[in-house]
Amino acid sequence: MHCLLFPGQGVQRRGMGAGLFEEYPELTAAASEALGEPIDELCLRDERRRLRDTRYAQPAIFFVNALLGLRALAADPDAYAYLAGHSLGEYNALVLGGWLDLRQALTLVVRRAELMAQVTGGGMAAVLGVPGVLVERALRETQLSKVYIANRNADTQTTIAGDSAELQAAARAMAALPGARVVRINVSGPFHTPLMEPVQAALAELLRDCAFSTGRLPVVSSVTGEPFAAAHAVELLSRQVSAPVEWTRAVRTLRAAGVSHFDEVNGRTLTSLTEGIR
Repeated sequence: MHCLLFPGQGVQRRGMGAGLFEEYPELTAAASEALGEPIDELCLRDERRRLRDTRYAQPAIFFVNALLGLRALAADPDAYAYLAGHSLGEYNALVLGGWLDLRQALTLVVRRAELMAQVTGGGMAAVLGVPGVLVERALRETQLSKVYIANRNADTQTTIAGDSAELQAAARAMAALPGARVVRINVSGPFHTPLMEPVQAALAELLRDCAFSTGRLPVVSSVTGEPFAAAHAVELLSRQVSAPVEWTRAVRTLRAAGVSHFDEVNGRTLTSLTEGIR
C-alpha cells in the first residue's frame, strides 16, 4: 500500500516547478490571480528573492506541490491509498484527496501565509541526533516560558520554536545534550506554537466559509496524527499553526493502516524524516 507525501515550508527553491506551469495554464493563471503576481515567474526566477518571505514561499510551495500531485495521479489514478502532508502540505493532501477545492485552497493558503508572516520576533531550531523525550525534558528544565516543541519530525529530530531571545537560550541548552546538533531554521516566526494563536483565530474565521467534502482518498492529519475528518476541518486546520506538527505519529498511523511505501513530491525532505521513524 502506497502513500503520497507533500512537504511544507522550507523546500522552496528558485527554479521549482520547471516544466509544470505550461501543462496547467488555467490553474497557473488562477494561482497568479490569487497571489497578485505571476506565480510561475516567482517560482522559476524569483528575481526579487521573495521565496525567502513566508507570504510568497507558502503559496509557491503549495502550488508546485499541487501540480506535481495532479501529474502523479494522472499517471496512475489508483497508485495511492493514503495521502499526508507536513503542515502546509496537508492542504495539498486535502485537495488531491477530494476534500477541498484547489482554487478555494489557493485563496486560503495565500491568506494563511499573510497571517503567519505578521507574527515576528520569533524563530525555530531543529534539534538533531537525540530522542525527542530528551529534548522535551531539557526544554522543561530550562523553565523558559516562551519556547515550545513545534515539530516531532522523527525519532531523533525535534523542532523547538518561540521568542527569539529565549530560543537562543534554549538552543544552548539543547546543544549541551550528548550527541545533539542544533540548526536554526530560516523562518520569520515561532510557527506551531501558542504564540501563533492570534493567527489560529483569524484562520478559523476563513475556514468556516469553506466547503469541505468527505474525500475519495483518506488523509492523515499532521495535528493529531489520526485520520482527517471533514466535520473537524476548521478546528484541525486552524490549530495547525499553533500546535506541534505530529509527524512521527502520522507516519506510525499510516504504517499501522498498512502503508509500506512512501512517495513524495517536490524533494525528499519527508522521505528522510520517515526513514528515521520506527
